[in-house]
Amino acid sequence: ELSDRDGESARQAALEETENYLKSGGQGLVGLHASFTVGDELLRKAVFLAEKYAAGLHVHVAEDAMDQKFCWRDYGKRVIRRFNKAGVLDFDKTILAHCLHIDDQEREIVRNSKAFVVQNTESNLNNNVGVFQSRGLGSRIMLGTDGMHSDMLRSAGVSFLIGQSEGVTPAEIYRRFREIHRYLAKNHFTGDGENNLVILNVDSPTEITPDNFLSHFVYGIESRHVESVIASGKLIVHQGKILTVNEEDVLRFSREMGKKLWKKLAEGTADGIAGC
Repeated sequence: ELSDRDGESARQAALEETENYLKSGGQGLVGLHASFTVGDELLRKAVFLAEKYAAGLHVHVAEDAMDQKFCWRDYGKRVIRRFNKAGVLDFDKTILAHCLHIDDQEREIVRNSKAFVVQNTESNLNNNVGVFQSRGLGSRIMLGTDGMHSDMLRSAGVSFLIGQSEGVTPAEIYRRFREIHRYLAKNHFTGDGENNLVILNVDSPTEITPDNFLSHFVYGIESRHVESVIASGKLIVHQGKILTVNEEDVLRFSREMGKKLWKKLAEGTADGIAGC
């Protein structure tokens, strides 16, 4: 993630890491934090890398109203206008996360651009920064979690419940859920082919039919119903258990690292945590 908030040396190291990864053929995007931590020089360099490697960018956009306040103070324009002028929205791969505090003109710019928007409902609720509104943004909206967790079924259910205030239907939430795959296919990311399959074991008290599936999807189907997962033709989850790693070892290691992190934070620094 590229940012100016940790100083010039950290910024340069992040730029070099990003370019080395893309140069090696790694698939991904040029990652920016947010407008209020990204100066014009870094923004230009990030867009240059995206152009050079046909990578696109991902960036947090107006997650909090303060992002707009600082952007207007420092650059005399709103966040979307700043990013649009810099070329961030010119790429098919660009992802704009959040987009909570944007006005109607910004929504029109996003709708007429190539960029995709990612809705992160639970993260927004957790940070108490506002609720996503999809009006005027068009159809290129995907569901996400902002790294809060990785349970997309849960994200879909919560996004539906919150979205009912603006008339969002189960069908629309399912479309945003599937839009993730359209984004990956459109931009030729590997790993999202036809040899992927998730098998659900849902012992529903009511019959699941083609007519009511979407209601079951947003109200009743959860990650605990995942029976098996096939990824790129390989069985990686069976009977609800991950086959590629030892779950107990991973959890044990995670708890140990958690204690080390808490200790470092209590001491006032998170530097030097081996293995984190």
